[in-house]
Order: sequence, then structure tokens, then C-alpha cells
Amino acid sequence: MTATTTAPARREAANPLTAGQLPLWGPWALIGVALAIGAAVSALVAGASGTDFSIVAAVLIAYVLYLVAITVVSQQIEGGRKAADRLVTGVVVGAFVLALVPLVSLVSTVIINGAARFDLQFFTWTMRNVVGEGGGVLHAIIGTLLVTLWAAIISVPVGIFTAIYLVEYGRGRLSQAITFFVDVMTGIPSIVAGLFAYALFALFAGEGVRAGIGGAVALSLLMIPTVVRSTEEMLKLVPNDLREASYALGVPKWLTIAKVVLPTALAGIVTGVTLAIARVIGETAPLLIIAGFTTNMNYNVFDGRMMTLPVFAYNQYVSPGVQEQAYFDRAWTAALVLILIVMLLNVIARIIAKVFAPKAGR
Repeated sequence: MTATTTAPARREAANPLTAGQLPLWGPWALIGVALAIGAAVSALVAGASGTDFSIVAAVLIAYVLYLVAITVVSQQIEGGRKAADRLVTGVVVGAFVLALVPLVSLVSTVIINGAARFDLQFFTWTMRNVVGEGGGVLHAIIGTLLVTLWAAIISVPVGIFTAIYLVEYGRGRLSQAITFFVDVMTGIPSIVAGLFAYALFALFAGEGVRAGIGGAVALSLLMIPTVVRSTEEMLKLVPNDLREASYALGVPKWLTIAKVVLPTALAGIVTGVTLAIARVIGETAPLLIIAGFTTNMNYNVFDGRMMTLPVFAYNQYVSPGVQEQAYFDRAWTAALVLILIVMLLNVIARIIAKVFAPKAGR
């Protein structure tokens, strides 16, 4: 009786719950071995061919070796299903890291090169009468904020009301035509929007017109499709039960939309608008055509040329003066400031979405 009861217990002790699984350090050990082999192979190739050691080649060789090794080892220890899972996980992680490489490279390059002029003078001076070192980007920051503000003033009401019509009222061919043209506008190149704005203002002000409001009109053409699409999707997510409950109380449709539908979708709408602003704030081609560039401060979007951050960076980089490095430093720092503004807008969009999101559990 004692022998029969102790035998299963011994088998359980010999086969714990972790049996048939790789230890936690197993994949990391394989990564280390693969990296060592990849570095050795890359070094041998570089020595034989007389070229420099390639980190990229070493990492690629190590990555392929790791995928093969983790699949074979997992097949022997954990079985076919777990081996396939680890193989797919390795491929997905590799694709994710590969997608991060250009982003990290871009951000690090801009930060390293833009730190040279990231000082108080850069944010408090303009480029008026500045040749060579010194100067600042204050006039471009003000121009960017004003042009983007007016673009939002134009596009946000149009985009939201268009989305309301498509979701709440639109039926038949008119709705289909609007949807089609919104889709077409989504793929319009930015320079085409700039040419349209220039042609429109040239009809009233003549050839050679340059004004910040023209840049705002060009940017609004790029913003409207994004606002329409994001708002439309948010309105579709509002449950029909809320609309029907409001109608059952005798509330008219327009008031139901204003008091029930829009407040429910407010978080998503504001997030979409903020992301649309972040999408157009870095456009250069349309602003080059219609807003132009200047070294002076201009607070009036309806009169005169207006400098913006993308145009400032472009102009500093392609038209350097005698002291080229000073111009290049200003261009890189302007690009860094633009990235920081876009990052700030994305953070604001996330905060707004979290604050105004409908509260659950009530």
C-alpha cells in the first residue's frame, strides 16, 4: 500500500509544472550566443575583405541564428506549437525593432544637431538684420501658431458639420458624393493645396500675393478630410439607444445631436482634431507657395508674408550664407522645435481623450 502511494508522488516530483518549458534565461542565453557568433562572422568577413566591421551585418546574422536556434531548441523541449509561437514572436519583435530604427535614428539626429542653438536667444529673437551667427526663430513660431490656428478655425466647423450630416442626415447620392470627395481630398498632395490657395487669392489680390491666411486655407484643405473621417467614426460609435431614448422623450433631432450625441463623442472628436492639427503643422510646400517667407515679425495673417517653422528650416538649410554652419544649426534647431510641438499636441490629445471620455460603471 505504501509503495503504490509513493510512486505517483515521486513521478510528480520528477515532473513539476515547469517541465517541458525553457527556463526564463534560455532565450536570453541564445540571444547572447547568437550575437557573439554574428560579431565573430562579421569580423572575419571584414578582415578578409579589408572593410570596416559592420554592426548591422552582425545584428542581422545574430537575428537569423537566434530564430533558427530558438525554433529548434523549443521544438525539442516544448513541442511544435510552442516552437511556432516563439518563432512568430521573434519575427514580430524583429519587425517592431526594425520599424523603430528609422524613428530613433531621426529623433536622435535631430536632437544631437538641434541642441547647438537650443538657447534663450533662439526663442526670443527674429532673423531681421541677422547675417551669419545669432538670430532666432520667434517670428517663425508665431507664424506657425497663427497659420495653424486659422486653419483649425476654418476646417474644424466644416469637418464636424460634414460628419454630422453624413452620419445623422446623409442618404442617397449626395451623401455618397460627399464621401467620395472626402476620400479624394485625403490623398491630395500638399503642394496641390498650396497651388489652389494661391490661385484662389490671386483672383482677388493679383499675381504674387503672399499672406498667412492663404497658408491657413491651404492647410485647411488638408485638415478637413482628417477631421471628417475621425468625427464620422466617433459619431458612429455612439449607441443608437441614446438617440432613441432622447427621441422617446420628445426631444427634436437637432437637439439630440447637440445635447446627447456630440457630448458622448466629444473626447474622440477633440482627439481627432488635435491629431489633424499635428498632421498639417509640419507642411512646407503649400506655405512656400502662398505664405512665403520673411525675416520680420508679422502678427497679421491677412497682410504680408509670414514665416513658419517648416519654411524657416527649409530656407536656412537650402540657402546658407557665408557662415554655413550657423544656418545649418538654426535649421536643425527649428526642426527640433517643430518635433517638440507635434509631440506636445499628441500628449494633449491623449489627455483630452482621457479626461472627456465617457465614465463607465454608472
